[in-house]
Amino acid sequence: MKRRDFVQRALPAAALGMVGCAGGDTSDGSGAESGSAPSIQTNPTVRWTLTSSFPSTLDTIYGSCDVLAERVAAMSEGRFTIRVFEPGEIVPALQVMDAVQQGTVQVGQTASYYFIGKNPALAFDTCLPFGMSSRQQTAWLFEGGGLELVRELFADFGILPFPAGNTGAQMGGWFKREIHTAADLRGLNFRIPGIGGEVMSRLGATVQVLAGGEIYQALDRGAIDAAEWVGPYDDEKLGFHKVAKYYYYPGWWEPGPSLSFYVNRNAWDKLPRTYQEMFTSAAHQAATTMQARYDARNPAALQRIVQSGVEIRPFSDEIMRAAREQANAYCEENAARDATYRRVYEAWSKARRDLFDWFGTAELAYARFAFPR
Repeated sequence: MKRRDFVQRALPAAALGMVGCAGGDTSDGSGAESGSAPSIQTNPTVRWTLTSSFPSTLDTIYGSCDVLAERVAAMSEGRFTIRVFEPGEIVPALQVMDAVQQGTVQVGQTASYYFIGKNPALAFDTCLPFGMSSRQQTAWLFEGGGLELVRELFADFGILPFPAGNTGAQMGGWFKREIHTAADLRGLNFRIPGIGGEVMSRLGATVQVLAGGEIYQALDRGAIDAAEWVGPYDDEKLGFHKVAKYYYYPGWWEPGPSLSFYVNRNAWDKLPRTYQEMFTSAAHQAATTMQARYDARNPAALQRIVQSGVEIRPFSDEIMRAAREQANAYCEENAARDATYRRVYEAWSKARRDLFDWFGTAELAYARFAFPR
């Protein structure tokens, strides 16, 4: 079902006569009769707008937005609806944070490391190179105090972030020529965002940040020599296997990247408590769905990519060591000059050590034995 069709059908006839609240406004400020608890029957109609950094062709990432909108509409019996827009329909992909901060939209879906120019510590909301796996990142955010730290950072921008899903460990990207050593990265025009881009720049690559819908053309016409995106399912959809021969792994810069829903804080505060709970629950379901879909769809996509003639290559140990050295240096430098970054980095580092110690026991032993067989 089309997303706009769903929203329209979700609105019951009884709700059509109610006053819409474009910014999350309610008829009485609380959505309930004085002295009574809010309920679906007494809550007003609220219509929100969501803009994503990802095109709808990437149905696994973008699909997280649809899950959010559909669940909120269903739980509210059509009284709370979220209309989803692709990049360019309201703002470009890399202006989602600005749109939410300014109140142009109530919700955005994006990756926080796109905006490290505003505050380098925002990257902790997504991932750091050689950081946590998807399960570890989720554990840190939801149960290890990570989300509270991240929300303190976003408070400066009037934004309340919610985890929106994880892709799992990503691939290392598409290259038009073989990469054997760290020296081979020098002068390489590489599409890669976030701290991974900073590390690649330190290793001599020329880094570019392009939205997902722009990468294929840039690779095809030779404007870039290499590009990373997510993994087999998305990469196949974007057609990278048609314009680059070598597919490297792992994406050490994104071992478990968490996407986010950004909510304008003023709009959030105007929501009835019932709707806040609905949004929180729907966001959690959307996050779980994204990870499950990637894990279910990547295997077959990788098989098809291999069958197309693409060569799958691991990054050499030399490249991995050089990248880890530069990634650590980047984090330590930021921690030395910024107290806020240092506070988050120290908490994150301790959580990573503890999680690596546990996952490096039973999980790693099992994977080493079972995965190759």
